Amino acid sequence: MNQKELEHTLSTITSQLLNEKGYISMIDLFIRLGYLSAKDVEAWRNKRIPSLEQCIQINLSKISRIMKKVRSNCIKGGLRESYSAYKSWGKGAKITLRFSKTGLEQIEKTYATHFLRPKV
Repeated sequence: MNQKELEHTLSTITSQLLNEKGYISMIDLFIRLGYLSAKDVEAWRNKRIPSLEQCIQINLSKISRIMKKVRSNCIKGGLRESYSAYKSWGKGAKITLRFSKTGLEQIEKTYATHFLRPKV
């Protein structure tokens, strides 16, 4: 998929997510793009996979480009950012889940940020 096709696809998917769910999340976006499976997300939420990034079926530079483009478009579109804490599911202590292999705070925050319609 070239850059122009990717941008069109991202625009379509983000519009759909906003209409269906009322927000855009990176997890939902990567699932809709076909780069992440719901089964892998469930395994991650149940602490069977250490970082979600391991399951996304594209390289880190493409992941980064997609997230930057979506964030930029959302901000230009007047959406507001909302951090969402992702905690584990299942038995035992609930831990904050890790999105990236490195665990760097800014990367984790980027994955965990949802974009919402502005308050009226």
